[in-house]
Amino acid sequence: MNFERLLAQRRLRPHSTTKEEIQEMLCIVTRDLKDAAVPGLSSDRCFFIAYEAGLTLATIPLYCYGYETHGRGHHWMTFLVLPEVMGSDIFELADYFELCRTKRNVGTYDRGGQISQSEVEELINEVKQFQFMVEEWLRINHPHFV
Repeated sequence: MNFERLLAQRRLRPHSTTKEEIQEMLCIVTRDLKDAAVPGLSSDRCFFIAYEAGLTLATIPLYCYGYETHGRGHHWMTFLVLPEVMGSDIFELADYFELCRTKRNVGTYDRGGQISQSEVEELINEVKQFQFMVEEWLRINHPHFV
């Protein structure tokens, strides 16, 4: 992935993060995971909330790398560059989150009621595992943000 080209295309732009910003994002993830498990909410809504937690987590490494996504397709771009920032072993998870992004878009813009409770539970579990991975990645690669 050529970050210079993505900058020229205005899909990425420089971003300088702080420990406070990263910590606030981690708090948002914790809040969203808690909210996604609230009884009585629709499966769609719980999925959307859990997806936002995953997107926030995926944004953290990009911020630490000195970039942020910008413009149309910024969710897609976040998941696309994630393996470049965290390493190729994260590729399958980034691909899974990309599929969740598509499902979220359908549920948000086209037709609701298409997301099952088991899909919500799967996403919540994946995001929780990803949270552990991002926190570990931060400790190893950017301890000054922990």
